[in-house]
Amino acid sequence: MIDLDPAGFANRQGFFVACVFLGFTFSMICRMGFMLPLFSRCALIATVFLVGFSLAPLNRALAQAEEIAPLSEGQELYPGEKALAEAAGKEGVAISANTALGWANWGAVVRAFGQRYPDVPLAYTDLGSTATVTQLDRLRERPPADAAYFYSLVALDAASRGLLSPHRPVNLDRLPGAAKDAEGLWVGVHTLPIAFVVNRKLVKSLPRTWADLRKPEFKNSITYPDPQTTTVGLTLAFAANVAAGGTLDSVRPGIEYFTALHKAGNVQRIDPGSAQARFLRGEIPVWITFEADGLRVKHLDGMDEAEVILPADGTAAAAYTLSLVKNARNAAGGKLWINFALTETAQRLFAEGFVRPILPNFSLPPELTTRFAPLPPRTDLVDSLRATLRKADIDRAWPKM
Repeated sequence: MIDLDPAGFANRQGFFVACVFLGFTFSMICRMGFMLPLFSRCALIATVFLVGFSLAPLNRALAQAEEIAPLSEGQELYPGEKALAEAAGKEGVAISANTALGWANWGAVVRAFGQRYPDVPLAYTDLGSTATVTQLDRLRERPPADAAYFYSLVALDAASRGLLSPHRPVNLDRLPGAAKDAEGLWVGVHTLPIAFVVNRKLVKSLPRTWADLRKPEFKNSITYPDPQTTTVGLTLAFAANVAAGGTLDSVRPGIEYFTALHKAGNVQRIDPGSAQARFLRGEIPVWITFEADGLRVKHLDGMDEAEVILPADGTAAAAYTLSLVKNARNAAGGKLWINFALTETAQRLFAEGFVRPILPNFSLPPELTTRFAPLPPRTDLVDSLRATLRKADIDRAWPKM
């Protein structure tokens, strides 16, 4: 989470973020030209300045992160890095859409990018995936961003609307097929598997499998996000389907599993959003959600009674992606940002933010390795195209639960 402690103003990130938002303001005005009336342009400037300076004091943990050597002081991380950085610097500010600093450790990744490329200011917005796609669609001739961060199914939607440009970033060949678009329109940067987050004080025994959740002892105990309206809910529908023997060609086993779970009276609630606050208040015995949500509750919120369990009979993981925006003003900056997210430096920073690196066989330091339990043998990375084809089946089934 973002720490608004005034002491944070003393660190370098406060100045960096303020400068980035200053650049973002003028970049937006330049992009929009005189399409906006004077009042709207002034409102835009005021809003961005207020948000920028309110975010200036980033958390102290970020301030203590290790320093990243500037490109000018060391070797290239990949061939062509220097030339790309020089081209990006000539264009000015690069903007990454839908990139919340407090999620997945983006704040530390942004800071590391700034240290690596001090001549390429990076600004960021946080509208949400759907709103970002809508905005990019409406302003496709003069897009307000150079890169965008999406859940893979949302990236597929943006690609289908012609809003993205192909880019083949560094380390692309190391990624599995479901983690990238064949044409380079989007690429995964980290993953989030589905887990059981359990309050040990409220259950007699810990559920280790999806089958365990059907036991009478878990009556009125389970809360999970809505698969019709949330990314995590859709992913957990596929996760249960994996454990029930289903595939992305048929989600019938998963639908039947949840139907039985509801009929048994074990579901406390389908939550329309995040249930984190209710879980922290001790109102939820078992919360099915992303592993990262549970790790944050345990390690950031200090809830010692929280247990994060990856179901042994199988789960699914969501890939979150970065894309280069079509007609981007600073396309070189967007490419540089996407490339950086796939370097081992950024991948380690993602792990510090409780999400799993996308790079296979990537070695983490011991203090991070112990944070993540081994994935079950059956862990499917959700294939965006095939999952999209099954979304209608889920939307028809869930209202009947």
